[in-house]
Amino acid sequence: MDYQFKDIEQKWQQFWADKQTFKAENDSPKPKYYVLDMFPYPSGAGLHVGHPLGYIASDIFSRYKRLKGFNVLHPMGYDSFGLPAEQYAIQTGQHPSITTEANIATYRRQLDQIGFSFDWSREVRTSSPDYYKWTQWIFMQLFNSWYNKSAEKAENIDTLLKHFETSGSKGIAAVADDEVLTFTADEWKAFPDTVKQEELLKYRLTYLRESTVNWCAALGTVLANDEVKDGFSERGGYPVEQKKMMQWSMRITAYAERLLQGLNTIDWPEPLKEMQRNWIGKSVGASVKFPIEASPKSSLKERTSDEGGNNSLSFGEGRGEAFIEVFTTRVDTIFGVTFVVLAPEHELVAQLTTPEQKAEISAYIDKTKKKSELDRMADTKTVSGAFTGSYVLNPLNGERIQLWIADYVLAGYGTGAVMAVPSGDQRDYLFAKHFNLPIVPILDTQNIETEADPTKEGKYINSDFANGLGYKEATAAIIAKLETLNAGKAKVNFRMRDAIFGRQRYWG
Repeated sequence: MDYQFKDIEQKWQQFWADKQTFKAENDSPKPKYYVLDMFPYPSGAGLHVGHPLGYIASDIFSRYKRLKGFNVLHPMGYDSFGLPAEQYAIQTGQHPSITTEANIATYRRQLDQIGFSFDWSREVRTSSPDYYKWTQWIFMQLFNSWYNKSAEKAENIDTLLKHFETSGSKGIAAVADDEVLTFTADEWKAFPDTVKQEELLKYRLTYLRESTVNWCAALGTVLANDEVKDGFSERGGYPVEQKKMMQWSMRITAYAERLLQGLNTIDWPEPLKEMQRNWIGKSVGASVKFPIEASPKSSLKERTSDEGGNNSLSFGEGRGEAFIEVFTTRVDTIFGVTFVVLAPEHELVAQLTTPEQKAEISAYIDKTKKKSELDRMADTKTVSGAFTGSYVLNPLNGERIQLWIADYVLAGYGTGAVMAVPSGDQRDYLFAKHFNLPIVPILDTQNIETEADPTKEGKYINSDFANGLGYKEATAAIIAKLETLNAGKAKVNFRMRDAIFGRQRYWG
């Protein structure tokens, strides 16, 4: 007997729809189970083979859990408020609401024909005001919140305001921007409202900041890294460049430690948890300030040369940009630093580039703009860079260090600058060999004839007051010295970055 699939499947699909067989009840005594698929964006082409490839597996699991006595919530929806919907409407010359509605109807018909067990009473459309009013509501909850490290949770911004009004900035333990003001309660009350709002923005969980993004002029929007391939947009093949733009960001780094510790209590496969740990990327190390060497030819305001011939800069005294700050997990190697590298997008590159190096730096920056961050991180074999013509000084011994730019340093990671120790890091070693830069051994056990040696064993050499010490002793001594000089401090850093979420706009 032949399987009359059209008649049989249509009959039971209609039965499921009429009886709402797959509807999840809000007040069921059964144990709850939630199965969520990635919502498709409704293109004019309809479903492709990749959609059922994933949906079939989750549908099998949903049906299995129902048979095991669970109240299963298995919804479906449409990511219909993004760039694909906008571009399809432009291509067809119709308003996005019209094309989106028609495309959703096609998707729904195809999904029904396959026979998935979705709870259609909970359908989501991200282009519906009934949906995105809640994303706007969530934004305002975050905007009106700050993260209190003492309480280890977010609190309403009013509690921060109350503290400022009664105690000023004293005693505040918050996740905030690096450059926050120090003030008394009376000084806070005397601030103009604009200053108060600017300061509060440094604490809010959603805030504005200038970020390096993938800008596509043809599409008129910022693209995610996975939407860019070899310098062109995945959709349409338009040129994409790295550009600094003001963007709304979410201060998810406030939750980095909680996310990390939470991995110990969830029932996930260990490889998946390890991926999350790597993404969070907790690093224990130190921040170090390398003074920028003064030069009369420089346009950097903070550079100065006194009559006594001292052409280096001291720390403090409001000289904010008078140094390059880096984060390192190997501060013990600071005497092995032979060059410092900035991201090509670093805000000080233009000011620190000498006239003689301007053409080379400009050409290198133009070349970098055509690469996405993913491309730059993935390319570990190519050695490239350009010398700015400027120097920084080792904060512990005053030694001159060349300042370079290279595309392996990203402006959005850490401070956008790294201290390079060729004797202990292979990437720095290859860079130094390629550009004929010094390689200084800092441990008596290092073998650096053919490659870098990252060992921590042995006694320190070529390291000033750290000579003869072991790793732990040298690290502690160097951090103590940096803190005494106000040239650095111990610090915990995370690879995870605050999330940019300002790409959405009406329609896409």
